[in-house]
Amino acid sequence: MLRVSTQMMYTQSVSYLNSKLSTLTELNEQASSQKRVNRPSDDAVGAATILNLRTTLSTYDQYLENIATAQGWLSTSDTTLTQVSTLLTRAKGLAEQGATGTLGAENRKQIAYEMREIYEQLIALANTEYQNKSIYGGQVTDQNAFTECLWMTSNEASLSTSNSFRIEGDTDYTVLVQFVNSGATTGSSALMSACDVRYSIDGGVTFLDGSVATNAAGEIVVSMPESGTSITFAKDTQVKANSMTNTNDANGTWMWIRPSAVYNGDDADNSATSVSGTGVGANQISATARGAFSTNAMVRIDNSTAVSMGGEIEYSYSLDNGITWVTGNKVSADTTSNATVLNLTNGGLLTLASNGSNMLQPGTQFLITPNTAAVSLQVSSSESIRVNDVGKDIFGGIYQDPQKVLANGGDRLTLSSSNASAVFSSATSIYTSNGGNISQNLFETIGNLVAFMETNNQQGISQALDGIKLCQTQITTALASVGGRENRLSTTKTIVGNLSDSVTSQLSSVEDVDLTKLLIQLSQQETAYQAVLKSSSMVMQMSLLDYV
Repeated sequence: MLRVSTQMMYTQSVSYLNSKLSTLTELNEQASSQKRVNRPSDDAVGAATILNLRTTLSTYDQYLENIATAQGWLSTSDTTLTQVSTLLTRAKGLAEQGATGTLGAENRKQIAYEMREIYEQLIALANTEYQNKSIYGGQVTDQNAFTECLWMTSNEASLSTSNSFRIEGDTDYTVLVQFVNSGATTGSSALMSACDVRYSIDGGVTFLDGSVATNAAGEIVVSMPESGTSITFAKDTQVKANSMTNTNDANGTWMWIRPSAVYNGDDADNSATSVSGTGVGANQISATARGAFSTNAMVRIDNSTAVSMGGEIEYSYSLDNGITWVTGNKVSADTTSNATVLNLTNGGLLTLASNGSNMLQPGTQFLITPNTAAVSLQVSSSESIRVNDVGKDIFGGIYQDPQKVLANGGDRLTLSSSNASAVFSSATSIYTSNGGNISQNLFETIGNLVAFMETNNQQGISQALDGIKLCQTQITTALASVGGRENRLSTTKTIVGNLSDSVTSQLSSVEDVDLTKLLIQLSQQETAYQAVLKSSSMVMQMSLLDYV
């Protein structure tokens, strides 16, 4: 027989009380948090599933944030380009009026005032920002995509498309310049330094005498003091002089100094890449990249000792700026070659050749940077979308390709200030300009239209009118591109949102508590706990001494 002692009764009662109280406490915690799993010990497998689902949900949330940001960029661009299209429609209407033969100089002058304002509005729109980021500067987002400047158009094509002139000064009205020479036959070519010059700042109504001089560098400086501008040409520049007896001769050389804009952003005109090396002897290795590179790539030499270019080369590469590396790559030995080709992902190739040394040192790294202007956001696991645009491809303007300028040993266009008082040199530069010809270069077309309106040039206005039509097509194409990306974002947002809702539902089924079931369990445990309390209090009061 088992003797039940008083101590045993106390111990069992306390054990029952603690057990029921513990269960009741757990249920209360679930009721408070509305979560079935509050710690890994509650459900180890469920806790692991919850962590995985939360990570996935966090990724989807980031995609949705990126989509919202991308929609903001593209919506801003959509609105901007729509306004540009409206302004071009107005400019087209004004140009059609100006091209009409029944209008006089005073009428065109009046139209020119509004054209100047349209030009200013277009500059402002081309410099549109979203969240303090320029949307038309390519990856150069921390400054205005365009800066106002002065440029020159001439009826002498070789002069206006020359890459050997620079303009200094500031003017709010087109400066009309004419070369004259009493000793030259009308239309014959002559050195600019041998000609005289006159200019007009009132649209050709009256002319003032300018001066042509040679500076210390041998360049030809055409000065027009009353206009506040001067223009400098190479020493061997030739013009066709007008005769003094017929200064209206259209066969001679004329110039219009008028407004335009310099593009300050970058481009994506080609797939060229640049390669830089770091480490011992890297400057004695010639490295060139070709093939497909959509992002920066890093290449590292993994040989334990120096290896010749024709030896077996071990290397790793990274496509995420060194966070992860693809290791174990090798190039078989080829003792007949003084160059080697390293094969990277997606067809990208890095060619290494001797540039003073045929040895590759351990740890030498090469950074491959593709030429790209796109600002892209990841909007799904396998999809990214470009949110910006290259301004020069939409608005035109004056632009130098930095790679071509560097290759020609020149400097890039620089401005002395942020307003129309521009001082820049086109010497040794490669720039985009229509030179007065029909073009879809919007800023050049509008700049020419302003100049021809202010100088009562009906033929020039007609030519600019044809250019506006091409510019409208260019803007419409850009709008279609933006609209297509907006539609794509809308579809992606729906897909990512549905995936997020699905994961949220899965997470809830694993993590969240069944409230109805919980309330029933709470009621049952509360009743059980109260029963244990009552029975324990009764048992604790009983003693053998009560029966002595």
